[in-house]
Parts: sequence; C-alpha cells; structure tokens
Amino acid sequence: MPKPAALNQRIYSIDILRGTVMIIMALDHVRDYFHQTASLDSPTNLLTTTPLLFFTRWITHFCAPTFVFLAGVSAYLSGRKKNTKDQCVFLLKRGLWLIFIEVAIVTLGWTFDPLYHVLILQVIWAIGISMIILGLMIWLPVNVILCFGLLIICFHNLLDYEEITRNGQVGILWDLMHHGNFEAIKFAPEHIFLLIYPYLPWTGIMLLGYGIGKIFTGSYSPGRRRKILFMSGSVFFLVFFILRSYNHYGDPVHWGMQRTQLFSWLSFINLTKYPPSLDYIALTIGVAMILLGFLDRVSNKSFAFIKVFGRVPFFFYVLHIYLIHTLAVVLFFIQGYTQKDIAPQHTPFYFRPDQFGFGLAGVYLLWFAVIMILYPLCKWYDNYKTTHIKWWLAFI
Repeated sequence: MPKPAALNQRIYSIDILRGTVMIIMALDHVRDYFHQTASLDSPTNLLTTTPLLFFTRWITHFCAPTFVFLAGVSAYLSGRKKNTKDQCVFLLKRGLWLIFIEVAIVTLGWTFDPLYHVLILQVIWAIGISMIILGLMIWLPVNVILCFGLLIICFHNLLDYEEITRNGQVGILWDLMHHGNFEAIKFAPEHIFLLIYPYLPWTGIMLLGYGIGKIFTGSYSPGRRRKILFMSGSVFFLVFFILRSYNHYGDPVHWGMQRTQLFSWLSFINLTKYPPSLDYIALTIGVAMILLGFLDRVSNKSFAFIKVFGRVPFFFYVLHIYLIHTLAVVLFFIQGYTQKDIAPQHTPFYFRPDQFGFGLAGVYLLWFAVIMILYPLCKWYDNYKTTHIKWWLAFI
C-alpha cells in the first residue's frame, strides 16, 4: 500500500548526519576484523599507536552518541503522530525488540558462534533499554525529560567515586546501569554476557535528544532552530574544554604530558567511551549539534549518497556486521587458516585469528568496498519503506 505524500516528509539534516556516522562506524568495524593488531592492542594506546591509527579509531567515537541522540530526536518527531498511550506502547515494544535483536541477531553477526557462548550487549541493547525508560517517562512534559537527560549526562560520573571505593564490586544491576566496561557476566556454564554499553549515560543522551526534538517541528523557524543548535553545541564544547583542562571531574582517565606535543594533544582528546564520560558526551554531542546547525540549510538533493544510509540505519547496521564478518571468513580460508584457528584466544569473533589482517591501507580499501556493496541494498530498502505502509517497517 503506497504511503500518502504527507508522511514522506523528512528532516534532511538528521538523515545526512545519521548517514555520515553510519558510514564512519563501518570503518571502525572493518578495523576490528581486518587490522593486524586489532585483537592484541588498543588503537588509542598512546605507547604503541600511530597518529593515523589513533584517529582512525577516534573519529568513530562520534558515531554512537550521535546515533543515540538522533534516536531520541526521531522518537519525539514520530511521537507527534500518536497519542501518549500509543507512543508509550510503541517505545516499550521497540525497546524490547531491539534488546532481542542485539542478543539473537547482532551477537550472532559479531561472533558467528551458533552456540552463543558470548552474548554481547552493545549500542543496540543500550538504545533498546533507553527506549523502554523513555517510554515510561513519556507522560512527563518534554522539558522535564530534557532536564532528566541533562542531569544524567552531567552527574553520572559521580558514580565513579563510589565504584572506586568498592573496587568495582558493585553488583550486576549497577554494572548494567553504569560500571560495566567489557564486564563478563556468567549466566550459564560456558556462557556469558559481555557488557560493553552500560545503559545509564546512553539513556541520558537519548532523553536529551527527545527534549531537543521539538526544535525540529514547525513551531520553530529554521533560523531559530539553527541558533539553538549552534549555541547548545558551543556550550557543550566549552564544557568539554573546561572540564578536560581542569583534569579532575568529567572523565575517569586523566590526560597528561606525553613524549611529543602531538601525543600530549592525543592524550587530551583520548576520552572514556565505556561508559561514555561527561567529557566524551560533551565533545561528541557538541560537535553533532553544530553539524546539525550547518546541515539545516541543505536541500533534499544534497548529500544524496550519504542520506540513503541515514534513512535506513537499523537495516544498514545489521547488514554491515554480517557482510564484514563474512568477508573475514573468506580471507580466513584464503590465508590458509584451518578449523583449529576458528575460535581465537583474545576475542569472541570466530574466523578472526589473533594474528590476522592488513595494515591501515587494506582496512580503508575494504571499508570503501563494504560501503559500495551496501549502498544499492540500502537504496532499495529505502525506496521500499518510502512507498509502503506495513506495521513491521517501523521495527526495521
């Protein structure tokens, strides 16, 4: 059934920014599977990294916060077509659905382990539980939800001090909420949850996005919207710079002078993502808001290639994980690895041995190939969603 033309209207700046971060996100995941040191060392380890490797990882720090923030904005905009009860039910259902997808579908794509020895809780789980919380809060005035989001973002790092006094022994519920950083939670013999994204700060980002969503409605002129975005982004960026310079509250890992001036600067911007610190959120969301302000002037025909990915982010996300991992399996056999090498020692990613892959040039070439392969599939699905009304399209 074709959609009415009125339902096809989109906020182009949101689609373009979301498409941009989806493309950049794929770079990080290609690096996870194909860079030769990805399983053995961190690309932000200042003792061993190179500037290019550092920035290859660092630029992708903007992806998850921007994506979660825009998910909150989209929740507000889509909710305007529903009454409060229907929006509440929708957010609860979609949140539960995303958690299921994370555990059952996305985890399998990451691991290729049909026995699910490791269940990975990453960004999709964090978005899912944040949507459930937002669904329960949807009855509150939007400005109250915005304030809750800001309070969580600004003060969740106070929990760091209590975690230190307890030596990290805070219990499963606290781990799920805030402390977990690649925490392995055993739930059955030889089966664990690998907690990468504790939900509390991500929930704060989503609530912030929901509260900001009202400026993308017809009640705000384009000029007023851009002014709010530029001012808000600048305030976030200023908060980051002041707190990071103060070097106490805002990030649990302090920066310090390094062997060169460049590496000292890398230390300054090397922020904590797991869980996302106040400094990390302030920088990434500040930049996202400023970019939204600049992109607010673009037309429908601008950045057409990038926009396709931004219109079908969930479809792209699931598909790109399976594609990247499948390409890793192909290289696994081409390079002569055998059955004994399928399960690596340092990661849960099957068919990704610890000694495997290419240098950065190979990673960037494969990243380009992945984007080119996925573009026609995403374009087809975007066209399908645009021209059809089916209940399940709201969940994919």
